[in-house]
Amino acid sequence: MQIRKKTLLGFAALAFAWGGLASAQTWPDKTVRYIVPYSAGGTTDELARIVTNGLKLGQPVVVDNKPGQGGGIGMAELARSANDGYTIGGGTLGTHVLNPALYSKLAYDPQKSFVPVITLAKQPNVLLVHPALGVSSVQELVALLKANPGKYSFGSSGNGSSQHIAGEMFKIAAGVQIQHVPYKASSGIITDLLGGHIHLAIDNISSALPMVRSGKLKALAVTSLKRSPAAPELPTLDEAGLTGYEMVPWHAVFAPAGTAPAIVERLNKEINAVLARPENRKRMTELGMSDIGGSPDDLGKLLAADLPRMKEVVQRSGARID
Repeated sequence: MQIRKKTLLGFAALAFAWGGLASAQTWPDKTVRYIVPYSAGGTTDELARIVTNGLKLGQPVVVDNKPGQGGGIGMAELARSANDGYTIGGGTLGTHVLNPALYSKLAYDPQKSFVPVITLAKQPNVLLVHPALGVSSVQELVALLKANPGKYSFGSSGNGSSQHIAGEMFKIAAGVQIQHVPYKASSGIITDLLGGHIHLAIDNISSALPMVRSGKLKALAVTSLKRSPAAPELPTLDEAGLTGYEMVPWHAVFAPAGTAPAIVERLNKEINAVLARPENRKRMTELGMSDIGGSPDDLGKLLAADLPRMKEVVQRSGARID
């Protein structure tokens, strides 16, 4: 009886494995859903549409925007979805690294709930000031802020956003006191910075550069360790004296944990092909993006490295959402 039971269990396991293999080989045979955990119109949404419009899977891939909780609502839905390859999603530094440090309760685990598919790109922020502030370098800005503790303010697109945490990192690295003013979107930051209602900001490079090029705002540095190809004339904050400063938002694709490796491998291959097209490379470079594409393992390593580093930064800043 015991031998017969083991034999039946063995056949069941083999049948399960064969069924999974067969499913992966026939995938996809219906529409694939791509969850964007933010509202339409932002960078994460634009990247999703570049990917979904270019994928050659033989089936439609549709974008489904699920904003809220700093991207947490959309990622929670992705984590709950069936791991059959028919639901994937666009994760970010915010959803997978900052949210776990900011929220005491999160409906997903950034590593256990998902399988990495691909890093789409990295996109540094840029340190901005109004020209009327009268500073032309990071060193001059830091000197001004130190001489006037608490007098000046910086804006971000909301509590816990990458701009907010980048600003908190700047405060820690420079040893200055500045007030945080949260907005609902980057557009509000730029509007109030132009109007002089706030004094500086660390904002998305693609949103900031048009105002910098027109002379309405002044860019002092980028937040990556490497200079940005979109603005190679700008030093990094590390070069400007804030040694080791690095805060680089990234965009990626994840699938629910347990998704078949064959499906992940095909998604990775097809998305890399989309990103390699000249017109897409050109557009992503215009958005200030670099390190475009890669393997699932690359994304896994990036996430594993950023989680403890950014958790420490968030804890030191005292930033919390709940």
